[in-house]
Amino acid sequence: LSAASRARRVNPHLEILVYEKGPDISYSACGLPHLIAGVVQNADALRIYSPDFFQSKRNIQVLTGHEVTEVAPGSRSVTIIPPGGGNFKKVHYDRLILATGAEPARPAVPGIDLGGIFHVTNLQSTVALKGHLEAQHSRTAVIIGGGYIGLEMADALTARGIKVTLLERSAGLFESVDQDIAAPIEKELQAHAVRLIKGAPVTALLGDRQGGVRRVTWENGDTETDCVVLATGVRPRVQLAEAAGIQLGTTGAIAVSDRMETSESAVAGDNAAGGRARFAGIVGTAAVKVFSLELARTGLSLAQAMEAGFSARSATVHAAEHARYLGGKDIIVKVVADHSSGRLLGAQMVGTEGVAKRIDVFATALQARMTVEQVGQLDLSYAPPFSTVWDPVLIAAQEMLRELRR
Repeated sequence: LSAASRARRVNPHLEILVYEKGPDISYSACGLPHLIAGVVQNADALRIYSPDFFQSKRNIQVLTGHEVTEVAPGSRSVTIIPPGGGNFKKVHYDRLILATGAEPARPAVPGIDLGGIFHVTNLQSTVALKGHLEAQHSRTAVIIGGGYIGLEMADALTARGIKVTLLERSAGLFESVDQDIAAPIEKELQAHAVRLIKGAPVTALLGDRQGGVRRVTWENGDTETDCVVLATGVRPRVQLAEAAGIQLGTTGAIAVSDRMETSESAVAGDNAAGGRARFAGIVGTAAVKVFSLELARTGLSLAQAMEAGFSARSATVHAAEHARYLGGKDIIVKVVADHSSGRLLGAQMVGTEGVAKRIDVFATALQARMTVEQVGQLDLSYAPPFSTVWDPVLIAAQEMLRELRR
């Protein structure tokens, strides 16, 4: 829908059709854990735009419940099943945008299709989980996966008074940050009675006579449960593209140029309407709140930087988020940089406040390809309620610069 809206701004005369398999088109996916926690009272509060809005305000026809079953680049057409089944329909296009996104990665273990097993990657599955928790008066839950969704769901389910077991298959939690930054999150989980078990790949899900999940087993352990939340990540939804002969990349997603062009004919938003926009890339900025802690990261971790071939170094500081005489508490800031060039490569932070937005300074610096020295010279705002005279971002940059000069 973002691409469709951009195409409309570029060319007001296009006929734009959007086909969506599900019933919802525009909602806050990041608000889903808050629906489970009860902070958001109902699903409608998360719905942002309706098909009627796009039709009346942007002259974009959005058709929900329409499943596209085939893309034919040779004839420039797509095949669609309308709501309720019925006859297939073929629609021709001049330009096609594939925005099929991702789908949950379901572990290949016995019992994965039992009842009471949910993912929270879309609104419908999250509403189903909420209904299950309420109808079954659930008291226990197992979360499989310790990434963003797993951590947020541990917080949300605990807020409902549910006893949570969090299973992580690897030796470390939240693998997109280095272990020294993830360590405070582990303590926070334990402080809120979340049972965290690392190095625990799930081996089976066992059910009752009614076909509902009742037990989860892993290497060296098992536990009873009223439900299971899959937080095992996502994978690109590329079946349509692959069947159409569109080239995939090394990650398994659709391969595109910097203009978002595939090996066939799909071009995103601006370019679909005749523009010349180019994709500048991303640096992987993200933030998550786990109980009272904020965790944020951008760019490469130290491990990722070394794996990518950089002569990477890191520096970590503990610095007050704002003036201590006004109650400022320490946040941990870790900076990663290239020893040869001094270029900033990444940053990670964890603390009780002031983390989620500070990471944006580092994200901007990464996008601008700044060196650590340049980051350390930034003129950042100061007032005692918001920062110390030397902001933690600047303190960390200066410490990183000292490390690079050794």
